[in-house]
Amino acid sequence: MLFSSYEFIFAFLPITFFIYFYLTNKNKLLISKLFLVIASLFFYAWWNVVYLPLILLSMFFNYGVGTLLSKGHTFRKKSLLIFGIVSNLSLLGYYKYSDFFIENINILTNSNVPLLHMMLPLAISFFTFQQIAYLVDSYRGETKEYDFLNYALFVTFFPQLIAGPIVHHKEMMPQFSQKENKYINYHNVALGLFIFSIGLFKKIVIADTFAIWATEGFDVSSTLGFYQAWATSLSYTFQLYFDFSGYTDMAIGVALLFNIRLPINFDSPYKALSIQDFWRRWHITLSRFLKDYIYIPLGGNRKGELRTYTNLFMTFLLGGIWHGAGWTFIFWGFLHGAALVIHRAWSKLQIKMPLLLAWFLTFNFINIAWVFFRAKEWDDAIKVLRGMFGLSGIGIRLNSLEILALIIGFFILLACKNSTYYYHKKFTFNKKEMAIMIVFFTISILAIRLRNSSEFLYFNF
Repeated sequence: MLFSSYEFIFAFLPITFFIYFYLTNKNKLLISKLFLVIASLFFYAWWNVVYLPLILLSMFFNYGVGTLLSKGHTFRKKSLLIFGIVSNLSLLGYYKYSDFFIENINILTNSNVPLLHMMLPLAISFFTFQQIAYLVDSYRGETKEYDFLNYALFVTFFPQLIAGPIVHHKEMMPQFSQKENKYINYHNVALGLFIFSIGLFKKIVIADTFAIWATEGFDVSSTLGFYQAWATSLSYTFQLYFDFSGYTDMAIGVALLFNIRLPINFDSPYKALSIQDFWRRWHITLSRFLKDYIYIPLGGNRKGELRTYTNLFMTFLLGGIWHGAGWTFIFWGFLHGAALVIHRAWSKLQIKMPLLLAWFLTFNFINIAWVFFRAKEWDDAIKVLRGMFGLSGIGIRLNSLEILALIIGFFILLACKNSTYYYHKKFTFNKKEMAIMIVFFTISILAIRLRNSSEFLYFNF
């Protein structure tokens, strides 16, 4: 079920909201949590009920391992943690990387092992990482959870289940126990609907519009001239941002309806002045996970400069692999790992770069790297890059609608406030903000009717 579907907006969400708060108002707190878990599992199963047992099995397994870790049983906790992490990664690897592994074995050995052609279970990358974080936190003594119902709610809470943000148990679950959160908070409802409307507009009106030109350039056109290639790459750069940040806005907005504050996942990343700054602003909860559970355990910056460079590079190479089973994703991770190493080495020189030049270089590196992230095959990436560097001729000029859309896209990304501003400031829901919400929501609802909204891009990861 998509956040941007009529079924979700006009049926599932309001029904779930009113039943949940009816139960909490009657002080039926246990039943209200159970209802929210069941509703969340229904939300998940709407996509494909076949994989419902998978997430249930994952929850039971990780709850059991986490409980053993937090209670400090006599056998070696480190071995149990390793067993838990390996089991989670094995499940993820089986569903996400089996065919990629078989394809490459076939190429290397000239064999013909048949592919499994498994459909990727929805949200497996996100709920796997979230539960790995839970196991590590339990091992460190930072999480204590002996109630399976609470743990099930932590994993399945539908606003963040499908594509994040990746949250820590200690960030979210205490909020369900706070007395004031058991009642409808009309300020949170207003802010939640406002942020949801912004996210819905980002997805339906902006991202899905840029998707048309990105798809045409990457998947349809056989060659791209200079203008078309740059329009194609920028269209995908904008599509990806507005699609995923739109999803996150909607997730944050929906969670607020239930008085739960999820962590911010985006902070104007295309305003970044360095690649390090970009990763502090883009998919913030994933960056945090990579830092806390890969970079620091590898040694971080504690074991000398060469080891720091290696750890940085390996962290983002693994980040590329997490995003998808393909050499283009791996190369994308390689590019970002290499860029972070270069940035760190440059920082040691203490040479300040003009801000405009710093932004220009950072944005264009990100834009070029996204080409590999989007391309289905190497040939698609090379086709776009050849055009961008003028190796396929100038080509026809863009139509006025594309030019206007790209200009507006830059303006929104560089000049407008994002949802972070409204999330942290004292939200008053004045006439201006009410008008913005009504206009964005109405246009988005009409746009859904006029065109079928596509799935969110991060559903594929």
